[in-house]
Amino acid sequence: MAKVLSEDKNLVQCRVEPSEAGWRLDHFLAAHFSHFSRSFFLKLIQQQYVQVNGLPVTKGSLRLRTGDAIAYTVPPSDPSGLEPEPVDFDILFEDEHLLLINKPPGLVVHPGSGHKHGTLVHGLLCLYHDLPGMEEGRPGLIHRLDKDTSGILLVAKNERALRAMQAIFQERSVEKIYHAVLLRCPSEQSGRIVAPLGRHPVLRQKMAIVQRGGKYAATSWRVQERFHNGWCLAEIGLETGRTHQIRVHMASQHTPIAGDILYGGTVPSRSDITVPRQMLHASSLQFTHPFTGEQLHWVAPFWSDMQEALQRLRNFPN
Repeated sequence: MAKVLSEDKNLVQCRVEPSEAGWRLDHFLAAHFSHFSRSFFLKLIQQQYVQVNGLPVTKGSLRLRTGDAIAYTVPPSDPSGLEPEPVDFDILFEDEHLLLINKPPGLVVHPGSGHKHGTLVHGLLCLYHDLPGMEEGRPGLIHRLDKDTSGILLVAKNERALRAMQAIFQERSVEKIYHAVLLRCPSEQSGRIVAPLGRHPVLRQKMAIVQRGGKYAATSWRVQERFHNGWCLAEIGLETGRTHQIRVHMASQHTPIAGDILYGGTVPSRSDITVPRQMLHASSLQFTHPFTGEQLHWVAPFWSDMQEALQRLRNFPN
């Protein structure tokens, strides 16, 4: 383990141990200071906020040697786009450490290109003024949901909780269950998809199953209800947490999520059933509270648009 020489909000210094020789600089920093992500450290490196042996570096791929002195500083966060704003969301559970919410569809989780205001993060800052992770522009966020995915989302209210829950997620000790309306129903009743995911080689806004350079991803599914028009309601277990994982995996077996136009789920114009967005909902989250040891299992009810779509499907004529 790296020897930390000093650590405060403005300057962190540490030294590389023999067992860490050969590590990439960005991997080294993300492994030892897990309250920040590797992408965050890459930005710091590119902006020359990281030094190795007293000299600024600009490449995260730099290989470290035993005894190298690493230092980084965190620049003042840019408050633009992170001003508190009132945003509606349902709170399912709250204590001094954690917050569980039921995210509505259409709500962007954190600021990004084209979404500088009105995100969940802005709403969180309206209620909680001192959340961890402000430097990354994602205060309190442990994981994310896509804009049009509804459902349960976990937020850390302090630095200790953020680090603890990040570790629990990395250990895959969290059980995550989703529900989706599929545009085409699988012939089997259940199954499991294991396929690595990475950025699409051409369409950069998409993810794809890739043979090289992808990250391990596993998804299990089970059909809960079949409908007369060939659609179905499926329960989906997310074993890993890759970007767009469920959407890509389900589309890969020709059973895309209804309404997911990015991955082949466009509802035909002749269909008697219409949906306003991708019908994907994060239904439940189960984990052990990192401080109380209590087993927490929370369920977020379907949003009204998904309930209405399911009711129309159940009433669909034979």
